Amino acid sequence: MTEVIVISALWCPSCLILKKHLKRLKEENNLEIKYLDYDFDEEEVKKYNVGDVLPVMIVTKDDKEVARLIGEKEYEEILEFLKGNNAL
Repeated sequence: MTEVIVISALWCPSCLILKKHLKRLKEENNLEIKYLDYDFDEEEVKKYNVGDVLPVMIVTKDDKEVARLIGEKEYEEILEFLKGNNAL
């Protein structure tokens, strides 16, 4: 099973921009996303070794990471990333 995980934080301006793009992706593609907060979901976030740059979008297949997109991206970049990793 393919899953999309997004790690972001309330204080992260780039995460707010990503949120807008993800809303559009969800509406247009019926995309399911698991959201983790960098500060509030600290234990689970540690499993993904995300470092200091947010947001982080991770595609997993059968609970194994297959791709990662880090930082602020345009809508088209996110769309291609998800399509290229069979998440859409």
